[in-house]
Amino acid sequence: MAEFNTDRAIFLQIADRISDDILAGKYKTDERIPSVREYAAMLQVNVNTAMKTIEYLSREGIVYKMRGMGYYVTAEAKEKILEQRRQEFMTRTLPELFKQMELQGISIETVVEEWGRRAERREKEV
Repeated sequence: MAEFNTDRAIFLQIADRISDDILAGKYKTDERIPSVREYAAMLQVNVNTAMKTIEYLSREGIVYKMRGMGYYVTAEAKEKILEQRRQEFMTRTLPELFKQMELQGISIETVVEEWGRRAERREKEV
């Protein structure tokens, strides 16, 4: 059984998983994704929850329906997902990060230095 957080609607968490799969290349442009029933069974959720997920992704322009065939990944899915996530980062994550930095006395210079060290470690791994 899939594990879900209690702080966010399950259908949105499933949408995030599907979006992650699209970004990772598991589902490519114009490729069929599992059906609503397949997702419901796979994640052990109600079919209505899975349907709400697919409808949400369809409204967002990430998947499209081919009548009688199922749902497929749109050509612009990756860019739409990245734009949504960037927007969420800028409006939710970053303000919380700044708040925590202020509360803990962490300067932007310290963060920039750590970012540089992280980039160096990534370069060595490649």
